[in-house]
Amino acid sequence: MYCSRPRPATGGPYDRRVIEIPRELVASLLSYGEESGRALLEVLPGRAEEFLARWGLRVDGRPLCGRVSLVLPVVRADGTRAMLKLQGRDEETEGEWLALRTWAGDGAALLLEHDADTGTLLLERVVPGRHLSSVADARAATRTLAGLLARLSAVPAPEGLRRLSDVMDRMLAQVADRVPLLAEEAERRLLLDCAAAVREVAGEPGDRLLHWDLHFDNVLAGEREPWLVIDPKPLAGDPGFELMPALWNRFAPGEVLWRFDLLTEALGLDRGRARAWTLGRVLQNGLWACEGAEAEAPVRLDAAQVGIARTLLER
Repeated sequence: MYCSRPRPATGGPYDRRVIEIPRELVASLLSYGEESGRALLEVLPGRAEEFLARWGLRVDGRPLCGRVSLVLPVVRADGTRAMLKLQGRDEETEGEWLALRTWAGDGAALLLEHDADTGTLLLERVVPGRHLSSVADARAATRTLAGLLARLSAVPAPEGLRRLSDVMDRMLAQVADRVPLLAEEAERRLLLDCAAAVREVAGEPGDRLLHWDLHFDNVLAGEREPWLVIDPKPLAGDPGFELMPALWNRFAPGEVLWRFDLLTEALGLDRGRARAWTLGRVLQNGLWACEGAEAEAPVRLDAAQVGIARTLLER
């Protein structure tokens, strides 16, 4: 997701004459980890100038940002308008270039250039600020999202991506230690039910190319297509694991089952398996909420995700 109308950072260590770092990006990176955030902020301006020169690019607008990335509107030497994305490397961003190359522009932003060592990407131009979430009719937006998900998840995952089976193995191994940290007994039982559902399908984790984070704000208006997907955090697995962001984003309790049915139908999924994998996403987010918590400071689950899980479990 790209920030709109970013403000440059001023009066701090991240000022640069050529490349401005939006305040929103500074705050976001430091919130994820002060040491790693400061390290990335220090190298971003120089890295931007390096790739502008290497790929023959001219800056064509104010800097933009995602939660952990600096995005520069640019023009290539041949006049092609593009977006230069600069970011750190981690487990989630590591395979972004590979996923985009594999989709080859079919519903997702085209990858024009990439540098695997730094995670730097040159992408086709999208329209910053025009997210699918801006469509007032939530059902129409969900239909668009479902169509994009169906296109992306029809593609076999390439070799080299993290796998859903490994993600699930790590999660299930954490259940016994982390679930007791939840404050409410009802929420502890809920996560245990989610874990039980995942165990039923874990033996067949799937092999499709998953975006993992496809919600309405990760779909932007495009020039080549009306809407294009950005910011994959890819893995190989079952498309049922893709549905949760579309249920949670713009959450509406009365729409959960309608959205779930639409998504499973559009993707051609078995509803029972999709239900189990969606509960797996609730489990994943719940375990993350417990990460780093102490027994004296128990945590609560996100209320919307609790509502989604209970709706699916009661069906």
